[in-house]
Amino acid sequence: MRFDELGLAPELLKAITEQGYTDPTPIQAQAIPIILAGNDLMGGAQTGTGKTAAFTLPLLQRILPYASPSPSPARHPVRILMLAPTRELAIQVHESVKTYSKYVPLKSLCAYGGVDIKPQIAEIRLGVEVLVATPGRLLDLVEQKCLNFGSVQALVLDEADRMLDMGFIPDVTRILNMLPQQRQSLLFSATFSEEIKKLADKMLKSPVLIEVAKRNTVSETITHRVHPVSADAKRALLVKLLKSSDFNQVLVFTRTKLETNKLARELQRAGIKADSIHGDKSQLDRLKALEAFKDGSILVLVATDVAARGLDIDELPHVINFELPHTPEDYVHRIGRTGRAGKQGTAISLVSAHEVPYLVDIEKLIKKEVEQVVVPGFEPEFDYEYPPSGKKSHHRRPPVPPAAVAPAAAPRRERSPGSRSIGGNGGGSGSSGIGGRRQGRQGHIAADGFDFSKPYESAEPHPVTAPADAETAKAMAKMEHPHKPQRVVAALLGGLGRK
Repeated sequence: MRFDELGLAPELLKAITEQGYTDPTPIQAQAIPIILAGNDLMGGAQTGTGKTAAFTLPLLQRILPYASPSPSPARHPVRILMLAPTRELAIQVHESVKTYSKYVPLKSLCAYGGVDIKPQIAEIRLGVEVLVATPGRLLDLVEQKCLNFGSVQALVLDEADRMLDMGFIPDVTRILNMLPQQRQSLLFSATFSEEIKKLADKMLKSPVLIEVAKRNTVSETITHRVHPVSADAKRALLVKLLKSSDFNQVLVFTRTKLETNKLARELQRAGIKADSIHGDKSQLDRLKALEAFKDGSILVLVATDVAARGLDIDELPHVINFELPHTPEDYVHRIGRTGRAGKQGTAISLVSAHEVPYLVDIEKLIKKEVEQVVVPGFEPEFDYEYPPSGKKSHHRRPPVPPAAVAPAAAPRRERSPGSRSIGGNGGGSGSSGIGGRRQGRQGHIAADGFDFSKPYESAEPHPVTAPADAETAKAMAKMEHPHKPQRVVAALLGGLGRK
């Protein structure tokens, strides 16, 4: 099937053709006729399947009769409301709306938090037919009394499962209660939990169910590869990979915001154009980094899982997991940024010894054994074990080569009586060389004749000279035993009490 066989308007087909699309994806081929017919839809689809165009194109077609070039706000009420869980996904959806509506007189707006609300209010008051928003910012606009939902004909809830995970379902329920009862509703989700089904019962009326990609399935166009490497050598290996001619645009994932910033700075110091995005960055900085990455100003974008939700980069060739995620589902989401819409992609993971269990869980989930390639000079730790043995501890000491074994120590020389001269009193067994204190203990003579009751002396012969006087003896004692305590001190904690 081709797009021109789906009954779309010539203006929309022209915009589609300019994007180089001729054949719809499976979800587009199934969803577009259903939405054009005015039916509610419950769609099961992952990101990267083309679902944004699947609901944007037919909805634009349905409101084309109301399109008007008039500047009057009254001629441009909100007719389509699209809700997305994250700012990045909302921006992505809005870009699709602008792309496909470029040849029709329809106005659109993307509203999200993290930026000043006043410009958004001003634009809404000028009139918009298509409003793409995050739930929180939409409720903020409602409180500003600048929205009227009386003309809404269609509602789209994108990535409903992600909204559930992020705690947006109560906000979505509030929004549903503000909309007209007579409307078309579309819900898209990667999975259908009990909570999503309850939400669908409130939102949809006799929906048509389509499911084109089951949850946690990965695109067949993605090539997976693992580079076993020690944790300390990961950064050096990443720099080596990025400086090779095979990499021209790379999205790198880490687990924490701190590691994201640190890794981006280290790549910059290595002469690689890189930037980072994470939840603590302002929306303006995140947009600047994303735009620079899309237009090729920077080679590497380092991101956390949360910040990367909804990122859509056309024909992104490479995704690198600098750290494997603790949850295997997050791996599927990460690599879903590449290999989209039938394009080829590569997913590379740098795996150290302690991450092997995460790798095993990922392979179980995707039902595929990932190829492992050791890069010469960047070998993994000695305790890297794949598949793991299942023992509690996989840490084993490396074998020590015979040449590295230290030679046996020479036997200790038996002390001769009188060799203990420091202190000036002959060193008898019953006297001490320091302070004249009595030892009060019996000598312990080993089988080889070594006396354990006397201090250890080196086996190397050294001259022993008697001190000239008591002051010299005391000074020599301090030099030879600088850390030896001079006297025993006892203390009673808590202070002394008087009777």
